[in-house]
Amino acid sequence: MHLVPTSVSIAPSFEEPAMKSLSVLSASGAIAALLVVVAVVAVGAEPVGNKADGATKAAVCAACHGPKGISVNPLWPSLAGQQEAYLVKQIKEFRDGVRVEATMQPFVANLTDQDAADLAAYYASLSPCP
Repeated sequence: MHLVPTSVSIAPSFEEPAMKSLSVLSASGAIAALLVVVAVVAVGAEPVGNKADGATKAAVCAACHGPKGISVNPLWPSLAGQQEAYLVKQIKEFRDGVRVEATMQPFVANLTDQDAADLAAYYASLSPCP
């Protein structure tokens, strides 16, 4: 009687050390990719606004935009209750000359990104116009 094998593998098999090397390479690649993503996010990260600091910084703004962010003059917008990201964008655009308004320029010219974030956090926290 002659025995015939029931299964024959023609594909090369990976030995355990080779599989460990592949696992280490895969893990290293994943870690490297994650570090790149974290670095990109950190570079583009915006400062987080502080409402209390924004309230202090808003003292100058109150002359036109009202003490609680509600303007009494229809030429000047009410800022209370506006979305924070919108306010940050507008403050920076005035400051950077993207949006030009002669009356705003002297007030925003020296604001930092942190100042813009703080002011936006403060005004966004206020109740909007009734």
